[in-house]
Amino acid sequence: MRETLDTVLRKLRNPKVVNGIGLGFVALVGVWLIVNFFKGPAEFVNVALDGLTRGSIYGVVALGYTLVYGILQLINFAHGDVFSLSGLVASTMLLTVLGLTGDSSNLAVVGGIILTLAITVPLFAVVNATIERVAYRPLRGAPRLTPLITAVGMSFIVSNISLALYGVDYESGSNLIPQGAAFTIGDIRVTWKLVVALAIIVPALFVLSWFVGYTRQGKAMRAVSQDTEASAMMGINVNRTISVTFFIAGSLAAVAGLVFLLEYNIRYDTGFELGLIAFTAAVLGGIGNLAGAVVGALVIGFVQSFNEGLTWFAPGGDWTRSIVFGILIAVLVFRPEGLLGEQTPEGA
Repeated sequence: MRETLDTVLRKLRNPKVVNGIGLGFVALVGVWLIVNFFKGPAEFVNVALDGLTRGSIYGVVALGYTLVYGILQLINFAHGDVFSLSGLVASTMLLTVLGLTGDSSNLAVVGGIILTLAITVPLFAVVNATIERVAYRPLRGAPRLTPLITAVGMSFIVSNISLALYGVDYESGSNLIPQGAAFTIGDIRVTWKLVVALAIIVPALFVLSWFVGYTRQGKAMRAVSQDTEASAMMGINVNRTISVTFFIAGSLAAVAGLVFLLEYNIRYDTGFELGLIAFTAAVLGGIGNLAGAVVGALVIGFVQSFNEGLTWFAPGGDWTRSIVFGILIAVLVFRPEGLLGEQTPEGA
């Protein structure tokens, strides 16, 4: 009996069998999407646009995870909680300090958003860099499990700071954005929320791409991610490069926190679940790969929206978390290097 079971398991581990199972599952999902599209094309596109909004936010958070992992091979679990705290601070700026409401003029809202970004982005860049300096740098030479446990501890610390400052109530700035459609194409509605989200997120992604790809410090980041010791031998300041990486990741968390505040409700523990989703997106796309993080986040965003918004054989919102984390398990089993195929120590 045991020999038979071992034989079956060996056959299931065969790469051809594994790939066949994965491709079969993808084909079933493709058929489901095609049927839903033909049953209601306009509804399908509207749901997809909602998925684009979610996926864009997940992508910004996922980039923070993948940047740090690419440099240190560390999952910074505190990143999601920094995102939550940044969104709560943004709510204080918009709703309390600036006193914006749903009746405020569009010019006042736009000015308030720009001012809030100008304050929260550098603030949480410094907060994230400080976390690295205090909690992670002293453990640079320690076994990999030690900084991982420290990251979990920092997550609880930041989360409890948010809880102490803001309590358990949700904050939201969604009433600052017009609820209707910015424009329509037939029955397809492009909402103001999507327009605002993309207007904030897309420039941030372009700046990040330019910085990493074309600046001296960006080249240093790429060099350190490939070989830390060789980079140090060539004269690159590794500690400064790592600090800059955390600085950028904190900036991205602040951008995502503001956008999430304008789109949904946020409180002290929002970053825990969203951070796990963003981490799943980073793994799905290929952790350590910037483009992969964005692609994985968009896939997760579309999966959530299709699951909750489509009508033909859609499992519904109660199954969203199970599906998202089921995708994480499937990726780790069938393609651990991620969709874009970047090999990592875990996926090699």
